Amino acid sequence: MRYASHSPDFPYDLSTMCYLEVAADGTVQSPPPDGVAGRVRSGDSRLYAVWPGKYRSDLFLIDDVDDYEKALGIQHDPVRTGLEDHEHRISWQLSADERNPGATYVFVDTTLDCGCEIKDLKAFARQAREQQLGWDVATTGGVSTSIRFGADGTRQGLTYTLRVRRKSLD
Repeated sequence: MRYASHSPDFPYDLSTMCYLEVAADGTVQSPPPDGVAGRVRSGDSRLYAVWPGKYRSDLFLIDDVDDYEKALGIQHDPVRTGLEDHEHRISWQLSADERNPGATYVFVDTTLDCGCEIKDLKAFARQAREQQLGWDVATTGGVSTSIRFGADGTRQGLTYTLRVRRKSLD
């Protein structure tokens, strides 16, 4: 058996990852119910992950529950996501590349004026939905990034082109 903390960039959020909680009495639950991190921290159970491969699957002990929670968005991680846990100041407009402004999802050019960066699209989508924006950001297509420059040629920040549900922009 291997330890998740010994594998750099362990893919906790891999869609095919299978998690198993093994309680002290030997009871196994998959997927683990809510609160698994607390039970692991208290020693009432252990958390394992099966990382499936093409020819074999490997079993890992999740020995750093904080990393597990941060990767799955249960615990906020500004280093990994690039996003502080605050209400973002955002400037946005429909992208010049948008060819169908009546579509369900449209391209939106977004600038985070608060200084945050989008390193984790799912984390940004969650924050955008929960905050005053109420945006429904598509997380399956990725994000396009471009650098903005001021009139004097200095770097002003980043502009992200996102797919957002048109109705949530209102």
